[in-house]
Amino acid sequence: MPLRLFEAFGVELEYMLVDAATLDVAPVVDRVIAARAGEPHSEIEALRAVSWSNELVAHVVEIKTTEPRPDLSSAAADFAANIGEIHRLGRALAPPVRIMPGAMHPWMDPRRETVLWPHEYHDVYANFHRLFDCRRHGWANLQSVHLNLPFDGDEEFARLHAAVRIVLPLLPALCAASPVMDGRLTGVACNRLEVYRANQSAVPSLSGRVIPEPVFTRDDYQRVIMDPIARDVARLDGSGLMKPEWMNSRGAIARFDRGSVEIRVMDVQECPRADLAIVRAVVGVLRWLAAEGPCPLAAQRQWGIDPLVRVLDPCIRDAGAAEIADADYLRALGFTAAPRCRADHLWAHLLDRAGLPWRDDETLAPLRLILDRGTLAQRIAHALGGRRAQIPRSDLTRVYGELCDCAASGRMLGESPR
Repeated sequence: MPLRLFEAFGVELEYMLVDAATLDVAPVVDRVIAARAGEPHSEIEALRAVSWSNELVAHVVEIKTTEPRPDLSSAAADFAANIGEIHRLGRALAPPVRIMPGAMHPWMDPRRETVLWPHEYHDVYANFHRLFDCRRHGWANLQSVHLNLPFDGDEEFARLHAAVRIVLPLLPALCAASPVMDGRLTGVACNRLEVYRANQSAVPSLSGRVIPEPVFTRDDYQRVIMDPIARDVARLDGSGLMKPEWMNSRGAIARFDRGSVEIRVMDVQECPRADLAIVRAVVGVLRWLAAEGPCPLAAQRQWGIDPLVRVLDPCIRDAGAAEIADADYLRALGFTAAPRCRADHLWAHLLDRAGLPWRDDETLAPLRLILDRGTLAQRIAHALGGRRAQIPRSDLTRVYGELCDCAASGRMLGESPR
């Protein structure tokens, strides 16, 4: 039977493997998987109903719930156990490797260091590389969180897609984690999303403007989004390898064959505790919106792409410090206290209105730290002195080495040792 709206959830976390001594990227995911499974499979089930799989490049491993889960309360501990197993296997390699969290490697040179996954599906990845040149940050150097939400039929899809479109622009204000690129603080909190939305700019139908178009039935989604992608893919590629559903790169994509919407704009955090607290916050706010808590579904469906992109842009740049100055958007989210609002203050409002016990529940404590001390991007920038310039490698190694420790221990950056 298909899953109904908010009945269960799938979560995927992407991580870099790095040399344990130098913290340079280490394209050895196949060796880690083989150490666990005997062969470098593209996907294996590991511990506690969590699976590991490869990604486009050989230094990124995806850790995901094997099946959708109706309750995410234990997922953080399950993901942490799998990170511990990867660390155990990685330490036994020569040279040893470890997981580095955060949404971009701070000094990776994609032109020089990109290694595509060399095993199953390599022909597909090689074709992506032929079409788009994957030796770029928007392809080879980005790690995200994917949240999969189910729906059954057009009515549930309409509710879910309308809610997702409204929340998407605010997500970098809660989870930006990529302030460093090419060894420098760029002044952008979410460089991963900034480069991601330009990685296929030569074919605009593939990613659109990150915010998906306002379509609310399967037929309209096919006509407005998927048919143009299919035409452009057929024109671009004669290999027959590239399926249109693989090429849809919006910030949220609908898969009607699976009955799910996948949100893809969240940066991966320093430890699963933080990721799962954010995921649960997003689910709670979406549930409230889909139930027409702040405004009717008809009003939610009226939002075009342009005003939502105008909210997204400052959130990509400034994370929680972004100013939301669209009074109509604020009213749509039930915020009527003022005509403008900081994004982090808006998130506190949303969590309260959605009924999330984030102020008291210890499993949601990461939300308190984020809204009090800033997103991971803001805390990384603070730890590096906030200089918008080239950062000495020693400083980057110190801060990103601490991030590696956070992934291993379950501690957040700036949090006292647990």
